[in-house]
Amino acid sequence: MAKILVVDDEADLELLIRQKFRKKIREKTYSFVFAKDGIEALDLLTKEDDIDVILSDINMPGMDGLTLLTKLPEANPVIKAVMVSAYGDMENIRTAMNRGAFDFVCKPVNFDDLDVTIEKTLEHVLQIKNTLQAIKENNILKMYVDEHVLNFMTHQEFEKSLLINETVDATVAFIDICGFTAITETVAADEVVQLINNLFDVVVKEIMTYNGHIDKFMGDAVMAVFRGEYHLDRAIDAALAVKEHMVGLQEIRSGEQLFKPQVSIGINSGEMISGNIGSASLKRLDYTVIGDAVNLAQRLQSVAKAGQIIVAEHVYEQVKQSFEFAELGTVSLKNKAKPVAIYEVIA
Repeated sequence: MAKILVVDDEADLELLIRQKFRKKIREKTYSFVFAKDGIEALDLLTKEDDIDVILSDINMPGMDGLTLLTKLPEANPVIKAVMVSAYGDMENIRTAMNRGAFDFVCKPVNFDDLDVTIEKTLEHVLQIKNTLQAIKENNILKMYVDEHVLNFMTHQEFEKSLLINETVDATVAFIDICGFTAITETVAADEVVQLINNLFDVVVKEIMTYNGHIDKFMGDAVMAVFRGEYHLDRAIDAALAVKEHMVGLQEIRSGEQLFKPQVSIGINSGEMISGNIGSASLKRLDYTVIGDAVNLAQRLQSVAKAGQIIVAEHVYEQVKQSFEFAELGTVSLKNKAKPVAIYEVIA
């Protein structure tokens, strides 16, 4: 149902409007509210945010219709006004249009013409609302969907290409917020979500600074992927920046709990499969990377202690001239037949 605000100081106009549009009011196509001048109209707009169209006279006490037009963008940028006035000279029409009026109807009113004008105006308002909703939904979509998927979706061959994958050389970093699970047992859900999101923001900003992208959030951990030139170096730089940023954060108090944000990070580089992984029939796919190199990064993170950035020996050999490391010996990792030599990135 469309809501229309009629702004006019004529006492009998409300009765006339209700008579002429009684069928559409009864069918709940239109709903009317009334104001005697621009001041009263602006007050109504602050109280009722579902008004779609304004029908306004020009000459009114308090605030005239032309002044009201200048106030509408601030009061409600979507709403459109149709001027309904006996002052139908070209000067008033031009002034009204220049101030944002959608149309102009002269008195005495031809109500059939007014009905057509209202329908045309409502259609325009609906188009604006749909556009704004699409923008809003697109912005929300960007919060949940990786940018590579959004770019991929614009391709004409999107549906045919859903399951295409490729082998890439890249670096994966798993960044875990240490000790966060314990705080979830004693803190309210809303507070937990706010805490973890604030910490994730710190992690994400550093990853993006070094041209990595967020593959997914996994509980209280982040999986990030770095591709392109010097992807391994950029991943380690990002990890060091995240660690340094966390060290600089103050302890978080929640009730009786004190929580000092720290991260444990596993990084691995190598060949991996990139593509849309999931169920096409269920229409749930993740644009992600999989493979042994990815699994190793996650297992390196699992052995990393708070404040540590851990890599395997082959990664150490690639970048030992660029970063400072501490040798930690060997560890046994799941699905690895032999112990793996690991190194901590120091600086």
